[in-house]
Amino acid sequence: MHAKMTKQALFSLSLVFLSLCSKTFGQPAQAPTQPANAPAQPANIPVPRGTPDVTKILQKAGGFTILIRLLKTTAVADQIKGQLANSDTGFTLFAPTDSAFSDLKSGTLNSLNNEEKIRLMQFHTLPKFYSLENFQTVTNPVRTQAGDTNPGDYPLNVTTAGSQVNISTGLVNATVSGTIFSAKQLAVYRVDKVLLPLDIFVPKAPPAPAPAPLPVKPKAKKKAAASPKSSTTTTTPHPTPTLVVDSGALGLTKHGIPVSVGISLFIAAFSL
Repeated sequence: MHAKMTKQALFSLSLVFLSLCSKTFGQPAQAPTQPANAPAQPANIPVPRGTPDVTKILQKAGGFTILIRLLKTTAVADQIKGQLANSDTGFTLFAPTDSAFSDLKSGTLNSLNNEEKIRLMQFHTLPKFYSLENFQTVTNPVRTQAGDTNPGDYPLNVTTAGSQVNISTGLVNATVSGTIFSAKQLAVYRVDKVLLPLDIFVPKAPPAPAPAPLPVKPKAKKKAAASPKSSTTTTTPHPTPTLVVDSGALGLTKHGIPVSVGISLFIAAFSL
């Protein structure tokens, strides 16, 4: 009888176990929920062996034809790959889609020279690996590969609102719309706009003309000291009359004017 009860107990336990298993394994697994504004998770891109190549990563993701062409023609892709192989700080690339480039004003890219295209691509690259969580504690302005954090050196401002990452260039406000790749010290994020730096796309005001030189005032001439008046009075002597005898006539020269008179008048004048 004891053996019979033991079999019944084992049979009951088996039924309970089977009932629990059917409830547990019969339901489909539920996917973990994500916040509505959370950026898309990394695409199904296998982690490459060795140093990652940003152009190959973008090609596998699709939709980045224009960005890939610019990264290759400016050699910025080779620069990133070379520095990734010799640096521990890593890189972060903001990748505008083909749709973002098509939103630009017609002729925008063609108006840039080669140096400006290089700066534009470097402006989308941060010389440091940033995860999405790192952006919540980043210190602005953020240094880009195009320069430093000083005004005129192509800095960016990165802010977060919850799990959303926003980027400001001073001319464009963009948003990180997804993670394309994040591994091996390289992060590639999809952005909805091309990041346009002020230093390239805002015309610089011409330098102010130099002020006209002030007129030079002529130096005042020093007045000569007045010479003291002489107390001696100069008296001009009257010329002495000169007697001139010419053909029986007597001439009188006074003050340089000759006067001819008769002999009788001349004698009468001296006899008075």
